[in-house]
Amino acid sequence: MNRTGLFIALGLAVVIGLLFGLFPELDLKLAALFYDAAQKTFPLKLNAIASFARDAAMWIAWGFALPAIAAFVVKLIRPDRPMLISGRAATFLLVTMLLAAGILTNLTFKTYWGRPRPVVVAEFAGDKGFVPWWDPRGTCVRNCSFFSGEGATAFWTYAPAALAPPQWRALAFGAATVFGIATSGLRMAFGGHFFTDVAIAGIVTYLVIWLAYALIYRWPSTRLTDAQVDAALTRFARRWRRRETDPRPSV
Repeated sequence: MNRTGLFIALGLAVVIGLLFGLFPELDLKLAALFYDAAQKTFPLKLNAIASFARDAAMWIAWGFALPAIAAFVVKLIRPDRPMLISGRAATFLLVTMLLAAGILTNLTFKTYWGRPRPVVVAEFAGDKGFVPWWDPRGTCVRNCSFFSGEGATAFWTYAPAALAPPQWRALAFGAATVFGIATSGLRMAFGGHFFTDVAIAGIVTYLVIWLAYALIYRWPSTRLTDAQVDAALTRFARRWRRRETDPRPSV
């Protein structure tokens, strides 16, 4: 997670943001590549193999997060025992997953940014108007298009890639990129998202991971150690267990 990656992500954000902001019809043209005008549908969304691949992509991503989740759960149950995996790694994986694939997407943008999905806009036989990526005033009420939660989850695999051994890191980042692009391509093919939905999901996710990595591993003023994380979780777990076992005061 070096400065080169940061500059590439920021550069892509500027180029994609400006290009699709000035020419929003590009989103429609890219979505039309997957649309069957004669059948008035996105055919791939009816394909069982493609649907399985979509589900499998999410299982794979959450599979990478599972060790971190298990480590926190076991630590809460047995605070006297050391973490199952590195405390910093568990924190890094879980925090970035929650932020990128949960809070920023489903609890923030997709809730308050009313961009309709391709499958429901008038250009693809729907009943809603198309809006560009930068316009939050669309008519979607809930679970909207911008930006892609599944895209963010797939690109979150940059987080475990960042923890790969140095000799494997470039390959891991390449695999995470291919995985994110393939999963995002499926979402576009199903009519679930525009290109900007998935592209910005990938960029935002990378920036979240880059910042979290810098805070936890790189910057001296905020850098953590495994011992610090383990001690903090031990204190929290013991306080939590004490509250659960202490009798409530009578009223």
